[in-house]
Amino acid sequence: MITIVNYGLGNVRAFANVYKRLNIETKFAQTAFDLIDVEKIILPGVGSYDHAMTLLNNSGMRDELDKQVLLNKVPVLGVCLGMQIMAVSSEEGKMDGLNWIEGTVKRFDSSLIPYDTKYPHMGWNTIIPMRNDFMIKDYTDKSRFYFLHSYYYECEKEEHVLTKTEYGINFTSAINKENIYGFQYHPEKSHQNGIILLKNFAEM
Repeated sequence: MITIVNYGLGNVRAFANVYKRLNIETKFAQTAFDLIDVEKIILPGVGSYDHAMTLLNNSGMRDELDKQVLLNKVPVLGVCLGMQIMAVSSEEGKMDGLNWIEGTVKRFDSSLIPYDTKYPHMGWNTIIPMRNDFMIKDYTDKSRFYFLHSYYYECEKEEHVLTKTEYGINFTSAINKENIYGFQYHPEKSHQNGIILLKNFAEM
């Protein structure tokens, strides 16, 4: 069973539709009660950092989410902004993040981006796997995923970097610490590569 956190941001239905095609059961969590006894959690998100943290804090799910992820070690997958709010803080806002994986979210330096359109980083791009992990076992440095963002996650510790991607710099595009995973790219929009990634998460 995959529990998708529905706190008002992110296309939760897109994740549910992928898992429906895979014959994997899902449910949506909108209250703390919905997070009790969960097996795996997806934390989606689009939009701005402070808005996401405000909605999550006001949802009543924050404490139970921390309990399940940090104490019970339930596997969690954050996607796009859902990954970014796992950081300590962000240059995009003033609020504290979840502080699940040490790091700061930073805006791309436009002077380093060799393209006419600087923001956002949008469209298909490849990933560079930085180490072996079950979640990315099917991918190489030619695997392509869909991106849409202007900020990136800078980990304090290199050991938490799972993949990198080139956009002016080689930025961190996926993170991992124990049971916590975050992907800047959108598996729900990345066709077969994204379907395999979500299947890997369900099977880990």
